[in-house]
Amino acid sequence: MPHIRVALNQIDSCVGDIAANAESVLRWSRHAAGQGAHLVAFPEMMLTGYPVEDLALRSSFVEASRTALVELARTLADEGLGELPVVVGYLGRSEGAQPRYGQPAGAPQNCAAVLHRGAVALRFAKHHLPNYGVFDEFRYFVPGDDMPVIRVRGVDIALAICEDLWQDGGRVPATKEVGAGLLLVVNASPYERDKDDRRLDLCRRRAREAGCTLAYVAMVGGQDELVFDGDTIVVAEDGEVIARAPQFAEECVLLDLDLPAAPAEVPAGRVADGLQIRHVTLSADPVAPYEPEFPGGEAERLGDDAEVYGALVTGLRAYVTKNRLRTVLIGLSGGIDSALVAAIACDAVGAENVYGVSMPSAYSSDHSMDDAAELARRTGLSFRTVPIAPMFDAYMESLHLTGLAEENLQSRLRGVTLMAISNQEGQIVLAPGNKSELAVGYSTLYGDSVGAFGPIKDVYKTTVFRLARWRNADAESRGETPPIPENSISKPPSAELRPGQVDTDSLPDYDVLDRVLELYVDRDQGREAIIAAGFEPELVTRVLKLTDAAEYKRRQYPPGTKISPKGFGKDRRLPITDRWREGEDQGA
Repeated sequence: MPHIRVALNQIDSCVGDIAANAESVLRWSRHAAGQGAHLVAFPEMMLTGYPVEDLALRSSFVEASRTALVELARTLADEGLGELPVVVGYLGRSEGAQPRYGQPAGAPQNCAAVLHRGAVALRFAKHHLPNYGVFDEFRYFVPGDDMPVIRVRGVDIALAICEDLWQDGGRVPATKEVGAGLLLVVNASPYERDKDDRRLDLCRRRAREAGCTLAYVAMVGGQDELVFDGDTIVVAEDGEVIARAPQFAEECVLLDLDLPAAPAEVPAGRVADGLQIRHVTLSADPVAPYEPEFPGGEAERLGDDAEVYGALVTGLRAYVTKNRLRTVLIGLSGGIDSALVAAIACDAVGAENVYGVSMPSAYSSDHSMDDAAELARRTGLSFRTVPIAPMFDAYMESLHLTGLAEENLQSRLRGVTLMAISNQEGQIVLAPGNKSELAVGYSTLYGDSVGAFGPIKDVYKTTVFRLARWRNADAESRGETPPIPENSISKPPSAELRPGQVDTDSLPDYDVLDRVLELYVDRDQGREAIIAAGFEPELVTRVLKLTDAAEYKRRQYPPGTKISPKGFGKDRRLPITDRWREGEDQGA
């Protein structure tokens, strides 16, 4: 069978930075050519970054993407890379009317193209458009209705884009019909816990359905709340893994593949789902026999906690760097949440760029202030103390607050202090709230919820504890100082807004709370189903009422890295004004 060397570039891109993204394609293509590659591939919408959201509706942006694609093809040829086919994702337009989708000719499309000999040899659009979770591609794009196939060095290669693999029908069975030797899929698949296992199972199943080797090219990096973990995969027709790239790292996966020769007769006509075959021959002659140098192999997989922690670091780093920021500011209470956020921040942007502020009040314990200072010592972040007691006394003299209003005033004074320092010195504030607190409204608007980014917004409290322990153990295994003081992990969580306060005064134990929230928030289970799962009716009713009532607070919380299948924000979108309450009797 013919040998062919593919270069699968698992790299990052930045939304809107078309020039820099094009330069990345050029740079990695040079590298691939230097390694003797016969075909180079890049992720979905590589030229524009992903997701572009409403930028897709701006004609100027679409045209900039299309123009950059043509210019990139010319530049590749000018650099002597014209004979090397390059597959790259971009934002395009439909060429014909699509009346059945309610959008006219010229509507935006999620496209990819094959660049060859200084020109765009083939363009195609994603056939299956995702419309669930964080995806709403039906809002922006019209689907493609063709089956793209390129002949490279005597091998027919079918092409697809991300969701074309996740949904049944379409280009996967069409690949088998056209007799392709390789199905190449370019992707921008966001990270979720345990998605890597589902992704591998999917690739194996689709390779069998396509009847050929399958190459899944993935993106890495972060975009706002989304993280892309890479995990590029190549599997044989029988499902055997040939190569698998590392997670959360840029990588050029070079691979020598034995693939069947293309059929003598060029495929034509229509195949699965009525897709019209579009076949382009780029090079008909097979490669002269050579000794393979890149047989493949699997990168070591991360453990569950390491994977989640890696996603949180990647998400924060991308948010800071892609917004051309440098430094971050954290209110350090001595508690577990701010300690974990500080550790993530130090790993993401370097301790020299992390600033911590302790803001004790009359109710702050000595050990909490000591724990905050100890965290700073261990990590090397910049640390200062700004007492809020004088501010609190001044407000109380004027307002005479009591109860919850008095407690929340302390949190709001801390928020004001952080934002004032941010304005003065230029750091962005990181909000330390976790998913458990956001779910039940255990946070103070304009207090602990202030900030530009919430690194653990999608992390339940029980996972916060687990990640803190993992990070310390990981440091110890490498002979380093654990960043998080043991007392921050072991002591009962408390907002310290009144004497002797602990979180369990207001909330169930986090172990129970998080299991209820996972059923209600992540799995959309109702009250009766959760009770049937073994939880006390009174507790379920209470938790669901708290969650429903806190929607307005969550809308005002900053963005944060998504790690779960149902994060607050783009995933879970509920009305604020809503009289349907799972925790209440709805009547007849």
